[in-house]
Amino acid sequence: MVNIRKRKKGNKEYYYLEHSYREGKKVRKKEKYLGSKVPQDIEDIKKKFISEIYKEQWFNSFDLIKKNYSKEQKILPKSLKEKQTENFMIRFTYNTQRIEGSTLTLKETADLLERGTSPKGKPIRDAKEAEAHKEVFYEMSGHKGELTNQIVLKWNRDLLKNTKPDIAGKIRKHQVLIARSKFVPPIPAELDFLLKEFFDWYGKHKSKVHPLELSALVHLKFVTIHPFGDGNGRISRIMMNFALNKHNFPMLDIPYSRRTGYYNALERSQVKKDETIFVHWFFRNYLKINKKYLKGDHKK
Repeated sequence: MVNIRKRKKGNKEYYYLEHSYREGKKVRKKEKYLGSKVPQDIEDIKKKFISEIYKEQWFNSFDLIKKNYSKEQKILPKSLKEKQTENFMIRFTYNTQRIEGSTLTLKETADLLERGTSPKGKPIRDAKEAEAHKEVFYEMSGHKGELTNQIVLKWNRDLLKNTKPDIAGKIRKHQVLIARSKFVPPIPAELDFLLKEFFDWYGKHKSKVHPLELSALVHLKFVTIHPFGDGNGRISRIMMNFALNKHNFPMLDIPYSRRTGYYNALERSQVKKDETIFVHWFFRNYLKINKKYLKGDHKK
């Protein structure tokens, strides 16, 4: 979080921006001098300050990940590349569905999506939504256009069409609550404006911010709007991977085992209205999951 600090020197007061962050076991601090008064455009200054910190702390590593990942993709035969994508799709489908309450195991998900073998003794809804998520994933990864309200509505409709057709692809008309969360999503009357604001923001920033920051913010901002009756988390993670894939970065699968930290980062960002909390969680986990592309062993 970026804070404004006031210091006294003699009879005069001076203002600074201050941001603390953890690097390994150490806590580091960055400061920016503001002057004897807090500038009127302080929010813009804060954003620029954070971007400078991100660039110094994270972006070189992310660009190295992209470079080594791209090298790997260029030498992979087509059949192996397709198998790699399928394996990611299965893990991603398993984890994103499991985070939302699916009872399917990873093996059951793989048997279903690879061989069409339906799991025994499990809710039919879980199987149908896993199959639908596979369809949406491949549509997203092959989508050459931009991120629009229309395509996101379609993805939600395709995700829920076989299990919840009454709300599939429709903006909710009712208030919703998130289980075990202190955050309360916007009321229905606000949704049209918030969605327009989101896609306007995306259009203005898609080429101005680093793709990793963009993908984190796409996820956070959209799931905070929570426009659908169901599927908000899954669709926001699909949108997150659209932003990564479009800019030729490895896509991100958030493991079910890390769901507590994931939920906590989202909730804290939403309640405190501080995007940096989730963005930092996202950056740290992206580096951990893709560390092989940083160590020079990406071919192993």
